[in-house]
Amino acid sequence: MPLTDLTHAELLAFRPEVQEPADFDAFWRRTIAEARAAGGTAELTPADTPVTQLIVEDLVFPGFGGEPVRAWVSRPLHADGPLPAVVQFQGYGGGRGLAGENVAWALAGYVHVFVDTRGQGSGWGSGGDTPDPHGSGPATPGVMTRGIHSPETYYYRRVYTDAVRAVDATRDLPFVDASRIAVTGGSQGGGIALAAAALSDGVAAAMPDVAFLCAFRRGVEVAGGGPYLELATYLSVHRDEVADVFRTVSYFDGVNFARRIHVPTLFSVALMDTVVPPSTTFAAYNHLAAEDRAIEVYPFNDHEGGGAAQWRAQAGWLAARFGA
Repeated sequence: MPLTDLTHAELLAFRPEVQEPADFDAFWRRTIAEARAAGGTAELTPADTPVTQLIVEDLVFPGFGGEPVRAWVSRPLHADGPLPAVVQFQGYGGGRGLAGENVAWALAGYVHVFVDTRGQGSGWGSGGDTPDPHGSGPATPGVMTRGIHSPETYYYRRVYTDAVRAVDATRDLPFVDASRIAVTGGSQGGGIALAAAALSDGVAAAMPDVAFLCAFRRGVEVAGGGPYLELATYLSVHRDEVADVFRTVSYFDGVNFARRIHVPTLFSVALMDTVVPPSTTFAAYNHLAAEDRAIEVYPFNDHEGGGAAQWRAQAGWLAARFGA
């Protein structure tokens, strides 16, 4: 398989200018404030699972507009005192899956909050449980163009807000050390993690893997497959909407969130990735405001990235920062 993008040396220097709306911060302050003002309370109930050596619970918390979003919360069965937490977001098309299916972080001694993605969960994996009760104007199949005509209606406004509210709910769990909360995710989940790290109160570390939703225009222009092509298909039909579409997605671009992230951050990238061009991930990484930052590079991997090897790298990196 050939390299799909720039060489490693070129990627290290790749720092493109990405459109940033003048009201970017005001837009997100208002959006998050409205979601918090919508109210609602989080509820935690025992999950139906054969797992017996961990506590696994079903969390329902208020997301965008106060609408219910679900997550699995897994934690060690016997633990003294509040624990550090890892809030994880899912990749494109996937959901939170089955209770007890994803428990590696809990086995490593963390409270693991695995967040469902509204309106997804039927593309692969074991399913999701969170609907997205909002309509859309003309769009291509998938979620990339839902509500694309305005940042107010764009699908990822709801998803990113859900992510912030997931961190809010995690911070309020009595068994969580609110000073040690990390966010993570792969692909779409990595892009969501960047937004959560930039917009949330109290995130102490971020670990985005093969992060999607960064440098949108570059992704649309060079991706060989995957969700970026939904935008390309839409624009091939709606030829007069190019400027408007890229203005909308600029409010959701991981590069603009990276500029606002100051906590320790560990990225990963795969140089033969056909879905998330490595230059889009490096665009975010190279704009990162954090001083404590690192990126794991997998030269011969596609979109699977580092897989379990990357999780081991994350676990060691996070333990060094959280003292876990």
